[in-house]
Amino acid sequence: MTRTLYTLLLFLLLPLTPLKLLWRARKQPEYLHHWQERYGHYRIKITQPVIWLHCVSVGETRAAVPLISALLDAYPSHRILLTHTTPTGRATSEQIFGDKVARVYLPYDLPFAVKRFIQYFKPVVGVILETELWFNLIASCKQQTTPLLLVNARLSEKSARGYAKLAKLTQDGLQALSAIAAQTDVDAERLQALGAKNITITGNLKFEVTPPDNAAQQGKLLRHSLGEKRPVFLAASTREGEEEMILDAVCNTTVPDLLTVIVPRHPQRFDDVDALLKKRGFNYLRRSTLTDASAVGKEVKYILGDSMGEMFTYYAACDIAFIGGSLLPLGGQNLIEALRMGKPVLIGPHTFNFEQVCKLATGAGAAIQVQDTTELTHHINALFSHPSRQKQMSQAAQSVGLANQGATARTFKLIQPFI
Repeated sequence: MTRTLYTLLLFLLLPLTPLKLLWRARKQPEYLHHWQERYGHYRIKITQPVIWLHCVSVGETRAAVPLISALLDAYPSHRILLTHTTPTGRATSEQIFGDKVARVYLPYDLPFAVKRFIQYFKPVVGVILETELWFNLIASCKQQTTPLLLVNARLSEKSARGYAKLAKLTQDGLQALSAIAAQTDVDAERLQALGAKNITITGNLKFEVTPPDNAAQQGKLLRHSLGEKRPVFLAASTREGEEEMILDAVCNTTVPDLLTVIVPRHPQRFDDVDALLKKRGFNYLRRSTLTDASAVGKEVKYILGDSMGEMFTYYAACDIAFIGGSLLPLGGQNLIEALRMGKPVLIGPHTFNFEQVCKLATGAGAAIQVQDTTELTHHINALFSHPSRQKQMSQAAQSVGLANQGATARTFKLIQPFI
């Protein structure tokens, strides 16, 4: 595929974009906020030189926190501009940084919109996190001599096959980037096979994310409410269709007084999971109804984690964590936060989004990979029956987290010459 054909296809889809926003706004009204920015129209004014980072959603935004903090400290005369694709990503950056940074939506990858974006903000450098290849955006940066870097780049085998089908388009896009920072040797090899050059291996920025200062204390408060001696199993970042499977697995456990906390990956699904728990007749409470003085009775078997920005608190409050997005072929969610909090981790069979991290964690004895709900039930029972095994996995989890530091410093060093 050529970029001309790619662009033509995008123009054909352009009339559908308002409908897409309206559709998503049914469950998340914030999709209708700042909608003009998605077409390259902006109102905020920035007078300082701009350092621009694109963080698609929550995961990328949190991964970038140490890097953004380093840039803020090193370049106080510059303005950090964060672009996002999702409202939750935007809300996360606002929660973490407030007015220390500016934030807007990245426009759709149409020539007129991305050109307007670059000409409006005139960034001295652009940094895209993970593997967001927007070919018109890349071309526009090159045309306007704006250095554009791809950092924390990862490429699953499945994604590599997809990009390979767009061979010329992908190769031209990758070669137009000023530099690429890959997470691992495997990611670098896959990118090179697609035509990428100027690749440096820097490690995974997500290992650099440190728990908030109050995470441990907030975790203790939450655990006090849940029951300090009660076994607590956390199902974190669950995706649509997984909650039913997790409920089935938990119902078959033999752990006395087990309390299960379910935290859906997307906030727009909180009410859906609430309805599921209600439909199945379970005794449950929503996290939003708990206070520091709350005491969850033993008749309550489930907690619906319907809060934002508390993932570290949930990890601190649990004994064992299952990482969602992995029971179904969705690639898995980030398990690094659980490792950093020293929690034994269970993951499903589908982990292509974090395959290297999963290999590290399972190889070190910090995580166990299960193939189905039957195995999930088995390992929940086994771990709660053997506290010494939990302790061993906890120590291994902390070791994995500490052994993979340094990505922020290496990525920062790569960016510096372009500013």
